[in-house]
Amino acid sequence: MDPVIVVGAGPVGLALALALARQDVPVVVLDESPGEDTPRAARTVVLREDTAAFVERLAGVELGGAGLHWAGWRTMRRKQATSEVAFGEDAPAPLHIAQHVLTDALRAAIAREPLVELAVDSRLDSMEQESTGVTARTRGPRGTWWRGSYLVGCDGPRSTVRKLQDIRFPGRTAVERHAVAAVRTELPRPGEAFLHRLPPWRTTGPFAGEIAARPLPGGVWRLDWLLPPGKDLVTPELLVARVRETLTGWTGEPSPSYELLDTGVHTVHHRLARRWRAGRVFLAGDAAHLLGAFGTQGLDEGLRDADNLAWKLASAWHHGPHEALLDSYQTERRAIVSARLRAADQVLPVLRGGGGLRSYVPGTARNHDALLMDGHLGLGSLGAPGSYADSPLAPPRLDSEVPVDTPAGAPVADVVVTAEDGSFVPLRDRLGRGALLVVLVAPGTGVWERRHWMGAGIMPRLAAAVTALPHRAELLVAESYPGAAPHTVLLVRPDGHLVTGLNGVHPADLYTAAEATVGGAERAGTRAEAGAR
Repeated sequence: MDPVIVVGAGPVGLALALALARQDVPVVVLDESPGEDTPRAARTVVLREDTAAFVERLAGVELGGAGLHWAGWRTMRRKQATSEVAFGEDAPAPLHIAQHVLTDALRAAIAREPLVELAVDSRLDSMEQESTGVTARTRGPRGTWWRGSYLVGCDGPRSTVRKLQDIRFPGRTAVERHAVAAVRTELPRPGEAFLHRLPPWRTTGPFAGEIAARPLPGGVWRLDWLLPPGKDLVTPELLVARVRETLTGWTGEPSPSYELLDTGVHTVHHRLARRWRAGRVFLAGDAAHLLGAFGTQGLDEGLRDADNLAWKLASAWHHGPHEALLDSYQTERRAIVSARLRAADQVLPVLRGGGGLRSYVPGTARNHDALLMDGHLGLGSLGAPGSYADSPLAPPRLDSEVPVDTPAGAPVADVVVTAEDGSFVPLRDRLGRGALLVVLVAPGTGVWERRHWMGAGIMPRLAAAVTALPHRAELLVAESYPGAAPHTVLLVRPDGHLVTGLNGVHPADLYTAAEATVGGAERAGTRAEAGAR
């Protein structure tokens, strides 16, 4: 069967290619660049815990050395701290990393992956699709024709794939603008990110009185100054003056020592493609959506697109297309991003509007600071990982279903499990292999070797039920899971979202839930109704 064609070699395209290859799907990545990402110290990304783990799993490296996990977060207003967060086990730290470093790590993994071909200097020019595949033509020094089973456009905001498929991309332009600088300097409380609203010193030039400071390795900081609406020109002289003024305000030194590494202006747009699937063609990342106001990270959502789409494309590649499963990519992911954009639209007039009565309401400023913190830290409606509770892949209500602390459709907790080879691994390490995960919660099993309890108690019956499922599945055992009673059986999707929890071994319910998860929800619902009759 022909490979999957991925158009675009940014982080999302490279991550998708690796995620497909990990599931034994060959991939061709069309990269219009010469194969290098230009280093820019001021072009950085913040990855939440789930997306950082996804990239690390694909790249096979720990990104903590290349980026920086923040020690904490502060929100300041004038001279006072209005909120503080210390990161640890209960509050995982975001990872801040230069985008070219992230891309280089993914490119290095691509170079080691025999199932991925990276075609540089290959700009998409035209494409055609029919019932059996997609043909793409590239131009440039290596222009040629490529044949693929599916094609995914990960080619950014000006996506050629989206334009060739005549897919509309409505939304809002210039929702926010920020002047950006990367500086190497020493600031109080190193390693701690913060947002400073209405700093007490006098501002210079067209700046709106809100500064984000996010640390990177090596004493480097990315500083973002919110710009007021309009198209005021930010000259290099104005930006240098603003750097000095800001560092003086934070350090108290009249002539603070710093090294200016990079500058720029970052404009945030909010857009959402009307369709994310057109037959055998899909959109992902910035080609499908743009967001990023209030500190939210569009790359987070792009990587979640890749994670969601990879296992569904892999299933279609190996077992033949299943339209309900492929359609669910657009249904699930577009709903999440759409909700994120609606939340931002609702917050925008509150946080960026004029003064008026809200300036005099006690506690209002603190509430606004909390909303901004949600965006920067990936919390709440502005930034928390989405749930697929209303997915078309969700199973019908099952008689043996029991709740756990993770709601159905949400990402599972990363507990330690015993794998089939007897090793103890984080649950997250078993994701992304194309298999459903069946997790039995069995206290006490951790002190015995797997071979001693695989044939005891309920394990033989559960193992037989897992073998009979309509999709490949892996049986894992956990000592405990938040909110789960002993002998609870959890069904987890290949991308780490909980399908359901069952109160013991119920082969028929487990089969029904698994069939729904791989696109047979209608058939599963019919059988459940027939069983009830």
